[in-house]
Amino acid sequence: MTRTEEFEELRPLLFAVAYRMLGSVSEAEDALQEAWLRWQAAPTRPNSTKAYLSAVVTRICVDVLRSARVRREEYAGPWFPEPLLADPYEDPERSAELSDSLSMAALLLLERLTPLERAVFVLREVFGFGFPDIASAVGRSQAACRQLAVRARRHMDAGLPRFEAGRKEREELAGRFFDAFREGDVDALRELLAADVHMAGDGGGKAPQLANAVVGAEHVARVLAEFAPQIGTVGVVVEPRQVNGRPGALFRDRDGRIVSVMALDVLDGRVRTIRSVINPDKLGHLGAVADAWALRREAERARRLATGRTG
Repeated sequence: MTRTEEFEELRPLLFAVAYRMLGSVSEAEDALQEAWLRWQAAPTRPNSTKAYLSAVVTRICVDVLRSARVRREEYAGPWFPEPLLADPYEDPERSAELSDSLSMAALLLLERLTPLERAVFVLREVFGFGFPDIASAVGRSQAACRQLAVRARRHMDAGLPRFEAGRKEREELAGRFFDAFREGDVDALRELLAADVHMAGDGGGKAPQLANAVVGAEHVARVLAEFAPQIGTVGVVVEPRQVNGRPGALFRDRDGRIVSVMALDVLDGRVRTIRSVINPDKLGHLGAVADAWALRREAERARRLATGRTG
């Protein structure tokens, strides 16, 4: 097998590792490109290509995380991962575990770990690498890696819900949620939301969004019910999809371009968190991106005309 064939065979796994570490499709692809260049330049073949390339990608990602920390601290508004509609690394026997580590909630918790803790957690807890390979990848002793794994696991276990809804239950509830959203039905939405539901958007200062997070079933239901007819007047449609292994939707303009992506967290039969990614820089990998500012201006003009006619 040639080096190219070996790399392409491992690409889905390498991307899955890089994306979970970085929370960015574009940065993960850049990490893989750099790993490919290093693989091409390596003077000899390693005993395990999988271990070698996973270590290279991990080191690149750790460096990226260290340099990105200041940028993310200075980010305008909430920072959410770039949405992923499908994980290219498919392992049917571990699909549920892999899906859990892909969720927006899990990726945001990983953001709170140090780069080394994050690397060790992803390699060990998600992909089942042995500590000898992990130690080689991060340049620490096996004992140190075990300590990093314990700290990371403790933090993740404390932050994620212990009992989450199954996929069928999540999808059924999400279907009802998006039906109620399209209809602007406040009462139906309120019934589907957790009392302490939290809704926020990531526009990065580059797209219109809510000024602040919205909290509480009553407030969120009313905001959603008011928002639905506004986007309807400018031809935006809601396309339910799996987003990061959880229920969500793409919002497309009348020409099919991406306006935003919404992801839902479901717990105890209710929608607990609603996250929207609106920053156009985070949507380009999904296809052509709409001009959200132009859509907002169009919606405001339509609202003013309607108010004038009825006033």
